Amino acid sequence: QVHVAESGGVTVQAGGSLRLSCAVSGATGCRYEVSWYRQAPGKEREFLAVVDYDGMRRYNVPAQGRFTSSDDITENTLYLEMNSLKAEDTGMYYCSLRTRYDSVNPDCTGRSYWGQGTQVTVSS
Repeated sequence: QVHVAESGGVTVQAGGSLRLSCAVSGATGCRYEVSWYRQAPGKEREFLAVVDYDGMRRYNVPAQGRFTSSDDITENTLYLEMNSLKAEDTGMYYCSLRTRYDSVNPDCTGRSYWGQGTQVTVSS
């Protein structure tokens, strides 16, 4: 029943800002971490940021200083705020949820669940 859905992707001018959303459901009884990735055409998927099981936020080099992750517990939604966008930021952005395995709770599988992605295009 775990479901992940990204939204908010759009075309934006270089130097602009954008806020992506990740709606999560079906994992409220588990400890989990949520990560953001992106993938440009013909390139491998690239890790951007994560909110881990302990609530700590970490960022990969391409996101450091420009991207910020946040969340709204009430709406079970996570956000990725991006600013100072560059052409190389163009790509499909994904949200991934991974539950920590719990033998007592069958919903906590330890697996990762991915959304369908949302397209971000940064124009010159």
